[in-house]
Amino acid sequence: MRLGTLATKTIFMNILLCNTSEQIGGAAIAAKRLMNALRVIGEDARMFVRDASTAHSSNIVTPKESHILLRTKFIVERLGILRENNWHKHHLFDVDGATQGIDLTRQPVFKDADIIHLHWINQGFLSLRNLQALQHTGKPIVWTLHDMWPLTGICHHADDCIKWLEECGHCPLLYKGKSKDLSYRTYIKKRQTYSMLKPIYFVACSDWLANLARRAPLLQGHPVYSIPNAIDTDFYTPAEKSAARTQLGLPQDADVLLFVSYKATNKNKGIDYLREAINRLITAKPEKRDKLHLIVVGREATTLQGSFAIPTHTYEYVTSEETMRNFYRAASILCMPTLFDNLPNTIVEAMACGTPTVGFDIGGLPQLIHPDETGYLSNYKDAEDFAHGIDVLLDDQINKRMGSTCRAFTLQTFSQTAIAKAYARVYEEAYANT
Repeated sequence: MRLGTLATKTIFMNILLCNTSEQIGGAAIAAKRLMNALRVIGEDARMFVRDASTAHSSNIVTPKESHILLRTKFIVERLGILRENNWHKHHLFDVDGATQGIDLTRQPVFKDADIIHLHWINQGFLSLRNLQALQHTGKPIVWTLHDMWPLTGICHHADDCIKWLEECGHCPLLYKGKSKDLSYRTYIKKRQTYSMLKPIYFVACSDWLANLARRAPLLQGHPVYSIPNAIDTDFYTPAEKSAARTQLGLPQDADVLLFVSYKATNKNKGIDYLREAINRLITAKPEKRDKLHLIVVGREATTLQGSFAIPTHTYEYVTSEETMRNFYRAASILCMPTLFDNLPNTIVEAMACGTPTVGFDIGGLPQLIHPDETGYLSNYKDAEDFAHGIDVLLDDQINKRMGSTCRAFTLQTFSQTAIAKAYARVYEEAYANT
């Protein structure tokens, strides 16, 4: 994809990917991988982030504002939510009003950008007023949906609430939400913002979220695409489990379950259902108690030590991709009892390493977990069926066959080049309509 040519020199697009963090969270990981993938196919791509992890990288750009000012904006926005909640910490980090942020149009990196590609922009990174300023510049905006926030009032996941199909209000995530509460006011502001000037090109990471976006009144008139997140399939590869288990100090003769979450104790990631499923499995087949081990990775993981019916190995949040790859390689099964999710990077990474998944039939998981091919899709919130899924995938022949299928599926669907080219086509269309 090219903007044009001058003599024999090709002029490529300058793409600015914007995300609150460089490395923390699934959206950050996906955005950074996309940046690298775009650079592989020859595009000039950089990330603009508030919270950088990489020191002295020309590809990672941070705001010119001081850290103190940025932190203040974050605190002010949280205080607004607390005030809305009558000073209760009720779902404090489950909602965002986008009242505080950075004026991206005043950043030096903005001038040279041909495409503004938004990812996860919450918690004081970009406000709705900042989005309005972006719209007024006329530069094309592409926005990847990593959760439901862009199409709801203030929530990242609506669960079974359908108020976002109207105008929100009486938000169940607010303490005694009212008809014209923060969710309603933010919904109206979003509608005003999205309706300005040129359309925004929305990209969902899963077919499930794309279908929700196409139903959303806020996004009417804006194109919606479905493109999964990219993964480096040359890095995430299968390997002998024995070597990975030796490095991690795990037993060679056991079956190993793996649970991964940014915060291991987050109820929405289904840790309670995993605990119940393991209890049911061990109750039904007590001979598995000493032959089945569990790895738990994520913040507050150590607080879960001793709470499962099988030997448990806990690790706090891991940023090293090499270590995560070892977890996937060492595991027999990835357990994903998440109660709502888009298209989790962890499942794709595990599959690329030849590890099948047990997960609930929810969100974007059916796009990844194909029954009898890449894993077991359990009935939603059914710990008994989840336990059955674990038991099925522990069969050596089934596990080996599915592992091979998982690897082939990721090579075909999630390679860097395929995903980068899909985004390049969206950029081309967005630029052509400026």
